[in-house]
Amino acid sequence: MDKNISPLKVALHGMNGRIHKMMTMYLQGPCKSAAVVVNENNAECDIFDADAMNGQKLLAEFLEKASHRPIIVLSLNEQKLVNVLSVKKPIKTEEMLAALAKAKELFHANSFAVTETPVVSASPPPGNVAPWVSYYAAGEAKAAASEAKEDGKQEPAASEPASKKVVIVSDEQKKTAKNRAAMQLSEKSFSAFIGSTPGVDVNDLSQIHKANYNPKEYFQGYVDSAFKVSRAKGQIRQLNSGWSPLIIFPQSSEVWLDAEESQLRSFAGLAITSTLGSKMSVTPLAQEALTATRALEKFYSMDAFLWKVACWASKGRYPVGLDPTMPIYLKNWPNFTRLLVTPHALRISALLIQGPRTLPNVAETLNIKPQYVFVFISAAYALGLVGQARREADTLMQSPEIKSSKNQGLLSRILSVLRGKKE
Repeated sequence: MDKNISPLKVALHGMNGRIHKMMTMYLQGPCKSAAVVVNENNAECDIFDADAMNGQKLLAEFLEKASHRPIIVLSLNEQKLVNVLSVKKPIKTEEMLAALAKAKELFHANSFAVTETPVVSASPPPGNVAPWVSYYAAGEAKAAASEAKEDGKQEPAASEPASKKVVIVSDEQKKTAKNRAAMQLSEKSFSAFIGSTPGVDVNDLSQIHKANYNPKEYFQGYVDSAFKVSRAKGQIRQLNSGWSPLIIFPQSSEVWLDAEESQLRSFAGLAITSTLGSKMSVTPLAQEALTATRALEKFYSMDAFLWKVACWASKGRYPVGLDPTMPIYLKNWPNFTRLLVTPHALRISALLIQGPRTLPNVAETLNIKPQYVFVFISAAYALGLVGQARREADTLMQSPEIKSSKNQGLLSRILSVLRGKKE
């Protein structure tokens, strides 16, 4: 992938849960996905909140690790650390984008091109100099890389033995489907995947009850059942469907499917109960298949796979288990670094994390098509992240009022009916 197009993979340090979520949303929203948050093992850059509790300590400890990655420090006070990119709070988007661009440039200038490199001393250099190549002066990075390469070819002197470390690319890193950042769909690209329920106007409250689907009639339902069986037994299982078999590895929470993305999308969107239902079965994996070599790029995490299958089955509808006129709530923030990001998914999550709302109210408040709300809810519901607010405690406190757009359209009338107002 073109390094100038792919987002920079960043790890966040010293941030509590709420700040972590806000930063994730900020990078995907105002920063237009210039960077994506990943775990520390897969990161290309590290971002520290120096003002957080133990922030300075974490930064100092990280500098001592001799990391090859660039560092961005967020602080109310300018950080005067050599080769550390500083962004002053409150963060300005243009300054953050500039820092991310510079970090990407630095990372690729000192990437893993050399498989064997000298071990850097654990003691920090003078002036807290970060141990990755400085690229602020023209030509400096190329010269440093060239020197490192030459040093790697030379035999160490007898009086100065040089220890070396080998950068090993593990199978885990090769599982691109598991470790890569989630694909983010725009409204334009996603509109091609939204189906329609014949004779149903989702903007009409009297018809909205018909805009649903039953996951059990789709591949989604069989996948969900197979996951439960495999996890309960603690055994590798195979879901047979008359199509490409799905192999489930409960110990690593992964699945393997030998199919293209377009094929999975098409199959997941078909109601198969009446056609392939009798052929669906979950069986232990044959002994000879346990040791078979499999293409690593065709592995998925179980959660990411079920989320994706639910999106394709939904086609802009909500699951039958939910009442669209009753408030629903989000139990946990979805891990968007591993999941298919449907249009407005972050905005919907941010709204529902504040408190329960009905599906029409979410669409009305955010001024978006109900189908975008329905497909997100379907995927989140499949992973158990959504619940229906039926208890008295769930409706005791009203959610914060958020002003919607002036262009309210038909959904404003739906909301009026729900609130018992007369137009």
